Amino acid sequence: MIGLWFAGLVRERRGRLAGMATGVAVTVALVASLGAFIAQSTASMTQRATASLPVDWQVQLGPATTRAFSVTQTAAAVEKAARVTKQHIVGYADVDGFQATTGETVQTTGKGKVLGLDRSYFRDFPGQFRLLLGNLDGVVIAQQTAANLHVTIGDTTSIHRPGAAPADVLITGIVDLPHADAMFQAIGVTPGAEPQAPPDNVLLLPMDTWDHLFDAQAAAGPGTVHTQLHIGLAHDALPGDPEAAFAQVQGAAKNLETRIAGGAPMADNLAARLDSVRSDALYAKVLFLFLGTPGALLGAFLTIAVVASGSGRRRRDQALLRIRGASRAQIMKLAAVEAMCVGLGGTLAGLLLAAVLSRLFLGTGYFGASPMGWIACAAIAGVVLAHAAILVTAWIDASTTSVASARRMTSSAGPRLWQRVYLDLVLLALSAIIFWRTWSTGYQVVLAPEGTPSSSIDYVAFLAPVLAWGGCGMLTIRLCLAGLRRGRGALAAWLRPLANSLAGVAAAAMSRQRTRMTQGIALVALAFAFATSTAVFNATYNAQARVDAELTNGADVTATGTSQTPASAKLNELAALRGVSAAQPMQHRFAYVGTDLQDLYGIDARRIGQATRMADAYFEGGNAQRSLDVLAQHPNGILLSEETVKDYQLHPGDEINLRVQNASDHQYHVVPFRFVGVVREFPTAPRDSFLVANAGYIAQQTGTSAAEIVLLRTTMPPEQVAAAARAVVASLGAVKVSDIGQAQHAISSSLTAVDLRGLTQLELSAATLMVACATGLIIALGFADRRRTFAILAALGARPRQLGAFLWSEALVLLFGGAAIGTLTGFALAWMLVKLLTGVFDPPPERLNVPWFFLAFLVTVAVLSVVIAVIAAFRETRVPAVQRMREL
Repeated sequence: MIGLWFAGLVRERRGRLAGMATGVAVTVALVASLGAFIAQSTASMTQRATASLPVDWQVQLGPATTRAFSVTQTAAAVEKAARVTKQHIVGYADVDGFQATTGETVQTTGKGKVLGLDRSYFRDFPGQFRLLLGNLDGVVIAQQTAANLHVTIGDTTSIHRPGAAPADVLITGIVDLPHADAMFQAIGVTPGAEPQAPPDNVLLLPMDTWDHLFDAQAAAGPGTVHTQLHIGLAHDALPGDPEAAFAQVQGAAKNLETRIAGGAPMADNLAARLDSVRSDALYAKVLFLFLGTPGALLGAFLTIAVVASGSGRRRRDQALLRIRGASRAQIMKLAAVEAMCVGLGGTLAGLLLAAVLSRLFLGTGYFGASPMGWIACAAIAGVVLAHAAILVTAWIDASTTSVASARRMTSSAGPRLWQRVYLDLVLLALSAIIFWRTWSTGYQVVLAPEGTPSSSIDYVAFLAPVLAWGGCGMLTIRLCLAGLRRGRGALAAWLRPLANSLAGVAAAAMSRQRTRMTQGIALVALAFAFATSTAVFNATYNAQARVDAELTNGADVTATGTSQTPASAKLNELAALRGVSAAQPMQHRFAYVGTDLQDLYGIDARRIGQATRMADAYFEGGNAQRSLDVLAQHPNGILLSEETVKDYQLHPGDEINLRVQNASDHQYHVVPFRFVGVVREFPTAPRDSFLVANAGYIAQQTGTSAAEIVLLRTTMPPEQVAAAARAVVASLGAVKVSDIGQAQHAISSSLTAVDLRGLTQLELSAATLMVACATGLIIALGFADRRRTFAILAALGARPRQLGAFLWSEALVLLFGGAAIGTLTGFALAWMLVKLLTGVFDPPPERLNVPWFFLAFLVTVAVLSVVIAVIAAFRETRVPAVQRMREL
């Protein structure tokens, strides 16, 4: 019997089986593909974060033992605790300052650091330095120290050692130290202590020279001299998941602690980097699950809708089986055969589709890097979905006991429990309350509870869009049921241009079948909501990732020099390059605010926006143009960062005195400024403390108009313009050219740098498919279930044009009603999610980015699906009524 039933299903119901299997396949494919994307993204974040780290471990050797003994014992312990690829001794010495005589002036600095490095250190840890001038073979000076002393290659600098005579050294190179914070961090301090700022004055010596100069100081004052081991670890064996990688690296560090008995404190830079990455990765998982889950749920709803659309035929089949003596258990066994057929077929198709999608959109192999857990979850979800949808429906339908009762027209059921308690309005109200609380108090998506090293997600924040999604779906059902029940007259008027005299009859038919119509409108609305919210959010996310990269790089292409070799020396040549639409110089100097040395940027406030984005979010008050206009109107005006304003308790209008270096004597002199506004972010500026002033005033007060930075806006791919710009500035030597693509790679361990293109293509393809299914498939199945009705109408003399009026009227109500509600809901959900993520984006987006082309394409697909479904149904009406009645 089971075999005959299965054969009959395949032969007679293959279309409906294919529809149910399609819903299962879409759900399975989305879950498996989403797992592949999450695994790939987190692995990429881990790889890029670890690759950009210059030194993994810094082990500080104890002063109580000789260095030779400490190095031997500690190096052996490190080799046993982890896989080491490179290891070097670095000497650190505190000095009272440096002095240099240039021309007729003598420059002296405050306290500083002198490092001793092996020659091979520069080769093994190239990320620690950026050579600006000269070479690394001798004595190398940091850029800021060279600017303070006004020395260059070939000049002599005196080192003022505590308790010893000054030592003169000859400068052979000038470098920038991009990772000075880590290089000079305090190791072994109490957890939670304030971070130590890197020294302003740094000199790098060959290790043998350093030994010669500071061995006596080490013996006299051990606290002023110490050594470290800088260690690079093998990263190829690290797990792709940042959480697992962090645990592995932290475990190796603890293993080292046990081997050296705590005798050499260490700075675990690799674990610290992975700790921050795992927070972003944890959030990425939740975010991407939130983006993909509605699609998976929609696939499940489509499956349930296809199953529900055949409830009438299923009741008749069950009634006939009961008449022939079948028990309820036997009926459920037959339903289980159908469920197994749909579940296995849909799951296999979904897994195969996931493999294709992973290769097509994610660029990875079979299921990409997705762990088996994701694949297993996807397969289980497909099988469970098919059985739940079919068996539950069959169990409910099994209450029908006769053919007569199966065919009886029953009145619409009364309001359900959720309608009577107004659950939809309750969900919307809760969503609004949570959204207001989260947004108004400042959202931190990843929480680091005090006293615990682990990270956790503020899941409450995600309840707002989830509750809004559910509430809007239920509210759609409520409004559609009420509208179709009470708005028959208005619906008939709306349909009159299409159905003419049959408009009232068509409206009455839809009103009587309002439950089925409402289900169709709700599914179409959910499909459009998923597609719209996904498209708008992903477009905004991708646009903001570019803004983040542009903020870091400064512009599409940025040329960065030094005070000795400013990039503005080649401004005219850079502006004339092919593909450059605007070029603006920007000064980058340093100024003392009290005793704090901060970055000072000099700009042309009226023209800076030609070459780089001046977003409203950069400035307090949310109006970039107004802030820049105020700065331009006050020649001595200055914009201060929020941290500077807070630290020094300043108010707009205050006069502040900064110390800025003058080009004539290379000394720092007091320059008055007027505080006119607050700046939160600025191109190339650090995140904490910085200053923005008028370039003309700075040039007047310092005696030089040279601009260390040139910002370029391009009309061609930035990497092409950057290559041409490098050729232009090659003669300057110390000028570095970077493009926005390099900046995106540099920040690629952060959340907003995750490339969503693969996920976007995957989700939008799935959304398009679901819109097509929700419109075309649901309409086609609804028409198929009413072939008997159309056959009776045809037998009563209804003409094809009159039947077409019914078909087109119902299809357009489903399409336009669902599309309108779904699109509005999608925009609301995207807006809500973007607002909740304001604290994650840097800077926050000013508005939603709407992919109009995709939305137009989506509407076109929906219209085509409806047209195909109606034409197919219309062809069915051409079958002679007598033949159709015999078939049914």
